[in-house]
Amino acid sequence: MEALFERILLLKRVPFFEMLRTEQLSQMALLLDQIGWVAGEVVFFKGDLGEEMYIITKGRIGISLHDDVAAQDFVAIFGPGECFGEMGILDDLPRSATAHVLEDGEAFVLSKDKLHGLLLAYPELGIGMLRAMSRRLRQANTALTAQDSPAPGLQKPRK
Repeated sequence: MEALFERILLLKRVPFFEMLRTEQLSQMALLLDQIGWVAGEVVFFKGDLGEEMYIITKGRIGISLHDDVAAQDFVAIFGPGECFGEMGILDDLPRSATAHVLEDGEAFVLSKDKLHGLLLAYPELGIGMLRAMSRRLRQANTALTAQDSPAPGLQKPRK
């Protein structure tokens, strides 16, 4: 019973699931499998088919846009209470990035079929996921805009 309560508390902190009620999170928590990784492993590679998403409970995962596993420039780093891998199970397209295990870690796994069932049962889950994905897109846009900005005191050249 304590393990279920801990799962519910974790899920409640995850932006994707913030709109679900406790009893809905309880149902969802029962569907989650657990997985563990060792630092240096790859969770999935860019181009793989996406069959599951992950909710990190321990450790850190770096997301790289490179095919080369040795490339260590990450577009995002996720830690406990954060999700990754959701794009592939929502759009049925190959993975757009490679997920590297930066620290030994653990996660809950939610398969595509289970997520689709949850979305049908709890429409508010879809709204929560859309909000969370919109926030991520805004953060990415802000980061890209910051990279394109000139140093203070300099003007950006006109096109």
